[in-house]
Amino acid sequence: MRAGGLVDGRYSPVTSEWRPPGETRAVADMGRLAQEVLGCQAKLLSGGLGGPNRDLVLHHLVTGHPLLIPTSYDEDFNHEPCQRKGYKAHWAVSAGILLGVPAVPSLGYTEDPELPGLFHPVLGMPCQPPSLPEEGSPGAVYLLSKQGKSWHYQLWDYDQVRESNLQLTDFSPSRATDGRMYIVPAGGVRAGLCGQALLLTPQGCSLAQSPFEVCRHFSTCDDPKV
Repeated sequence: MRAGGLVDGRYSPVTSEWRPPGETRAVADMGRLAQEVLGCQAKLLSGGLGGPNRDLVLHHLVTGHPLLIPTSYDEDFNHEPCQRKGYKAHWAVSAGILLGVPAVPSLGYTEDPELPGLFHPVLGMPCQPPSLPEEGSPGAVYLLSKQGKSWHYQLWDYDQVRESNLQLTDFSPSRATDGRMYIVPAGGVRAGLCGQALLLTPQGCSLAQSPFEVCRHFSTCDDPKV
């Protein structure tokens, strides 16, 4: 599904009807879709992933809940977020976080047996969240993310995702002239996608009962690479 939710002639629970191919969903619409299909809560963030929203997003991921975010993606081999004005916009789900921290909290974590310096929270044990790296710290925060152009999870630098999400402004000129009909959000790509994301939280269940994948890691490296 492309960013904005390019629904190719499929049934839409949002409107309870069949939708035409080429329809672009705004982030707010995708929030309603997530609530309907997943039965979850969806909190809409606007204004980008920096500033006060950064701590909100990081705490959300550390807690074990996913982030749904539109970004421009690199259509080459690595499929990473890039800056193409939204021409190649696509949805991604961040289901976990990797933090580079100077020290791991003493309780509730265990070191990975195969990767020294990588620590995981111990399931079922109370653990103290680590201090979050300051904004602008290079190589300190990575998002465990997946999008429809690849079968595999990838680690994306948080600032790279933030910058990509903040420049979704224009509809692709090639699509505008390819003879197909596209339906974009009211106000265009900028109004529907730019600087926005969704925090998804399960309803009526604890973290241990969450239906979403939980994958949180902490590394003592300044620039963790996995």
